[in-house]
Order: sequence, then C-alpha cells, then structure tokens
Amino acid sequence: MSRTVSSIIAGRPATDAPGGHETSTNPADTAETVADVRLGDAATFVAACEAARAAQREWAAVPAPVRGRAIQQLGRLVEDNKEALSRLVTREIGKPYAESLGEVQEIVDTCNFFVGEGRRLYGQTVPSEMSDKQLFTFRMPVGVAAIITAGNFPVAVPSWYLVPALLCGNAAVWKPAEYAPATAEALAQLFLHAGLPDGVLNLVLADGPQTFAGLEQALDRGLVDKVGFTGSSAVGAQIGALCGRHLQSPCLELGGKNPLVVMDDADLDLAVEGSLFSGFGTAGQRCTSLGTVIVDERVHDEFFARLKAAVEGAAIGDPSQDVLYGPMIHERFLERFESEHLGLIRDHHSVHGSSATGRITAANPRAGFVGGDPEKGLFVHPTLVDGVRADDDLANTETFGPLVGVASFGDWEEAMTLANGHGYGLSASIYTTSPQHAFRYRERISAGMVSVNNSTSGAEAHLPFGGNGKSGNGSRQSGMWVIDQFTRWQALNWDYAGKLQKAQMDVADLEGDVDYRLEE
Repeated sequence: MSRTVSSIIAGRPATDAPGGHETSTNPADTAETVADVRLGDAATFVAACEAARAAQREWAAVPAPVRGRAIQQLGRLVEDNKEALSRLVTREIGKPYAESLGEVQEIVDTCNFFVGEGRRLYGQTVPSEMSDKQLFTFRMPVGVAAIITAGNFPVAVPSWYLVPALLCGNAAVWKPAEYAPATAEALAQLFLHAGLPDGVLNLVLADGPQTFAGLEQALDRGLVDKVGFTGSSAVGAQIGALCGRHLQSPCLELGGKNPLVVMDDADLDLAVEGSLFSGFGTAGQRCTSLGTVIVDERVHDEFFARLKAAVEGAAIGDPSQDVLYGPMIHERFLERFESEHLGLIRDHHSVHGSSATGRITAANPRAGFVGGDPEKGLFVHPTLVDGVRADDDLANTETFGPLVGVASFGDWEEAMTLANGHGYGLSASIYTTSPQHAFRYRERISAGMVSVNNSTSGAEAHLPFGGNGKSGNGSRQSGMWVIDQFTRWQALNWDYAGKLQKAQMDVADLEGDVDYRLEE
C-alpha cells in the first residue's frame, strides 16, 4: 500500500508539485510502489528557509532544558514506533531488517544523549587582567541550518544533524534523499509530534539540481547560517565552494575508501568476520564501507582463502529475511556500480566471491539466493578482488557497492602507503593482538575514526563521527563535539569600574622594576 508524501513547510504539507511527481519503489521488488511523491523546487527550498527564519528567534528564546524535553519526547516516539519505522526503512531502501532496527535505535540513542546536553550548553567565567571587570562566554545558536542527507542511512544520519541543531536553538530545513521520501516524511512527522513549533523543522522533497539552486538563492538572501551535507565527495566540494562564497564553513561528511589492515598476529577468523560485515553490509553502500583489506604477506593466502569462502557462502537476497545484504538502494546506484565501478576490476585476473559479477538474474544466478525471483529487485553479486596495488584505480576509488579489494604488504611502510594513499580519511581498522601495532596504526592513519579488532563501520551517539581529506572538512557529528557545528561563541565583557579601562593599554607594568638578567 502506497501513500502520497510531500514537503512540509511551517507545519503544513505542500499540496502542489512544482518539481513534478516521482514514485518511490521497493528496491527488492521494483514493481511495488512505496510512495507517490510531490516534489518541490528551488522556490520551495527558499520558502522553507523563510519559514525557519521566522520561527527561529522564538525557538531560541525557549530555555535549552525545555528544548531538551522536546528531544526527549522525540526519542520516546521513535522508540514506540521503532518496528514500524524500521520496516519502512527496509521496504524503501532495501536495508536488511536487523540493520534497520539498529539504525532506528541510533535515533533513540542520539536523543537520549542530547536530552542531557540541554542542561550542559555551558559557557565559562574567564578571569580578567583588569580590576573591577568580569568576562563570560556563551554558546549562541547559529540561526537557520540547512541539512542535506543521503538515503543509505535515511533516519540515523539526519538525526545526527537535526537533534543537536534543534536542541541548540536553531531552526532547520531538511532535504533528504529523494529516493527515500516516505521514510523521511515519517521521521519528520515524529519530530513535529514531539512538540516543535511550526517552522522550526521544515521538510523539502526535491531533486539535487533544484535543491542546489534553492540553497544558492537562500544563501544569497541571508536565510541560511549553517549547511550540513552528507553525500559524495564531488557534491560536497560544490557545496563547500558555495558556502565559501558566503564566508560559511559547512559540516561535510563525505565518502570513504576505508582500509582494514590484517597483521600477522591477528585472529584471522575475527578479521574475516569483520571484513565481511565491513565490506558487504548494506551491499557496500555505506560511507564507512571497507574499501581494501591490507594483509601481511605471511598470512595473506590463509586469510584470503577464509574470506573467499565466507563471501561465497554469504546469504544474499530478501532484506526481510536473515541476509548479509539485500538490494542496491536505487537504480542510480546499480547503474553506476555496473557501468563504472565494476570496470575498475577488468585489469585484475583473480575475481572471487561469486560465480559472476554484476546484477543477479536468471541468466547470471547467485547460488543460494534468498527469496523469490532476484530479477524483481536490484540485487548484485558480491565481488572480491585479490592482488590490488597502491596505484590501481580500485585502490583509490570509492565503489559504493559490494566490491572489496585485497592487497598484501611486506613491511609497515608499505601497509601505511596502501592505507593512506587514496586521499580519503573517514574510517579505518586494524586486526592485531599487539598494542604496539594498534597504537602505531592510530598515529599514522589519516582517518578520523579508527577501530582495533572491529569493523570499519559502526558509530555510537557519544563519539565524534567524521573524516578528513576527501572524506570531509574536519567537522564532526555526534557527541558533544557536534555542538560546535550548531553554536557560536559569544564573549561578554562587563566592566563595573565606573571609568573607561582600555585593556592592554591600562594594564599595570608588573615587570617594571624587576631585573631578569642572569648573573655572569
């Protein structure tokens, strides 16, 4: 059963579709319609920013602990609707149900953390160098935040932006991925039912070009004070350039080519398990998905044989069942994966993990496929490629699909060249029983997030999430660190001397009569 969804501005659903109509379908069965979508356009985005601007000042005047109660209510609403929202995530983007449950739980965890932050938006009392003078600092909301998110984590990642932004007293305009509109509208309704005033959160359903045009117009008109973006490195660079024209620093969370190093002292079975989940969970469609496994040459053959067997035996198919991964999220990702990313392996002679590559069909079957007819959905074979070298395109390109490369190294410097040479810096992992290896890796790796004996994927609500290089501009989401994205420091200088004091010009010379020359 499908429904009609649309943008929501100032608490009211849009009734028109200036951006046209679109159909959201189930990627596990593309004949099934999930939602009919009324798309907005650039003017819709601008109107949402105007509504946010009108509502923000009053919302900022609400005491932060009271704003925290709205976040608390959101967490309870999501918890009460956890199964229904998880089923919708699985139905609309094809994520296995167990993963969907974990993603929805991430919203609850985020709300639980930020309820307390409403009582901890601390400033400082700072000692002055002058008498009869007090100095203070305060956190102030930035104003209106425009949040643009991808669809591979259609509810968890938006909550990382929206929850702290709203808690800090900002109003928000959220533009989700247009291929996950039903999930986005459901989450927006939960936010609104948590007690947010009209206009504090606005939802815009629009395609990419219209969104960019609307953001450009809103920035030109001074309607947006902060931009948050999760998506590809290429689009992130365009948004960063647009914000730079307005002297703004966006929060950019972009792609990754995440390495997993296996040392010769590693627990190989554990490393295989971590590699399988890192590389093929969500069909490899995570920004933190494993790119290349970098294995000590002394254990390479044994490790690769075990990983190859694990990939060959993995359950793939219907995401409502117990599978490693389901379909690709949308036709656009399937087409790009088949046309561009599978082309990166044509120069390699050893392709493993399945009887074939590309889309799973009756003519190109996957042994043990779970579910009915694979041709009804956007299912792709897992692909494992051995013999990857540091200068291969495969070693340096984010593939965003179920494709994992394996490389070997002879010494530490070679391992680090492979781990850092791609220019991304999001997440990384190392499998070892040596504390020395673990700490040396943490010191040398360029990634913003490092795991020891765990996967490259996975986040907790109270840890900073984000990357460097092609993976982002150093901004961080989650935990107390994201507060810096949605507040600005304000300094207060309170002088009660009854006369003008001119700081450094009036400071008494405490060194005047002191001779600091060393005796000969």
